[in-house]
Amino acid sequence: MSVSVVLGAQWGDEGKGKLVDIMAADTQLCCRAQGGNNAGHTIVANGVTYDFHILPSGLINPRCINLVGSGCVVHIPSFFKELEALEKHGLNTEGRIFISDRAHVVLDLHQLVDGLEEVELGSGFIGTTKKGIGPTYSSKMTRSGLRVCDIFDEQVFETKLRRIAHGYQKRFGDLLKYDPEAEIEKFKELRVKLQNYVVDQIPLLESAKAKKSQILVEGANALMLDIDHGTYPFVTSSNTGLGGVITGLSLGWRSLKEVIGVVKAYTTRVGSGPFPTELLDATGDKLQSIGHEVGVTTGRKRRCGWLDLVVLKHSHACNDYTSLNLTKLDVLDDFDELKVATHYKYKGELLDGFPANIEILSQVEPVYVTLEGWKKPTTGAKSYYDLPEKARKYVEFIEKEVGVKIRWIGVGPARDHMVAR
Repeated sequence: MSVSVVLGAQWGDEGKGKLVDIMAADTQLCCRAQGGNNAGHTIVANGVTYDFHILPSGLINPRCINLVGSGCVVHIPSFFKELEALEKHGLNTEGRIFISDRAHVVLDLHQLVDGLEEVELGSGFIGTTKKGIGPTYSSKMTRSGLRVCDIFDEQVFETKLRRIAHGYQKRFGDLLKYDPEAEIEKFKELRVKLQNYVVDQIPLLESAKAKKSQILVEGANALMLDIDHGTYPFVTSSNTGLGGVITGLSLGWRSLKEVIGVVKAYTTRVGSGPFPTELLDATGDKLQSIGHEVGVTTGRKRRCGWLDLVVLKHSHACNDYTSLNLTKLDVLDDFDELKVATHYKYKGELLDGFPANIEILSQVEPVYVTLEGWKKPTTGAKSYYDLPEKARKYVEFIEKEVGVKIRWIGVGPARDHMVAR
């Protein structure tokens, strides 16, 4: 058995789904380890566009079993809504998607609270997706949360739900418009509908190990949104790096074969927080327009900027990538020159790495290297040497600076728009 892990190396939206889709063709089991339906992966396969949120992208491979792991948080109505959308596209998922009974449940209550907490923060709001992810992880960490296994014990489920609701009602008072009995009633139907999807992931993964299956782990969000190593507090509420894979899935570190970082050829982020290479000008607008940079989950325009290698080197230091997938190189085809940030300066001094202090990060000055643009299309490229020479120089500059080989290069939205080296 070997495990390949695909992780976002920036602030998310790097295009992880396409590589997962390609790798899932030779995979028997595809797993999500953390996060919830705050993730968004878009895959174009056979002319059909699929949007994934909580479901693993491996579902497109009809021979691949898919698991939503213990480290995830699951809004059950959204899980079924997403399944129904895939089935409308003609995708048969029967018997191929399971949820760990140890995963935590996102209630409608958590989603309401998410919005209220953002209001509380005022001008310092995080910019969450308001999918209830943060409040659910908060319930988990205070040991008051509901797990999927609790759904099947009505008395336990209802007692815990009312207790959680009571706590939030005390906190928010009349601002919280929520009826716990209405949500309890919804789960009477969901409980029956859900039972065939729930498994104990530990024997499932043990069985996969025994059969020497190929396992693929699909990271959600990205390292710079990690609760420990990202731009805290402007992060998500889970460990989005390799640590989250180890804790969210019972795989064991000795199973890991490769850890692949997915990095966009420029930088984007959704939501609030410092973004040192952000471009608030016509160049940023051009990246946003050509790259169609709109969040799959939120519908918000993504903030755009030059490629930031300080971020990428920090990401590599945390996740220890064995290789990289550079995506959306084609978006840069029509630029005369390209800037790449290699270091930060703070008060005139070069910094050794990526600062933890958010106030320092908001004041850093990126140190740029300028490279020539190639002004030629890359989308038709089938091999590395089909790429224009200056595009190859851009790729090789990134490799040299980060110290990790770029094995795949995305040159368009379709499944076959991927150059492998």
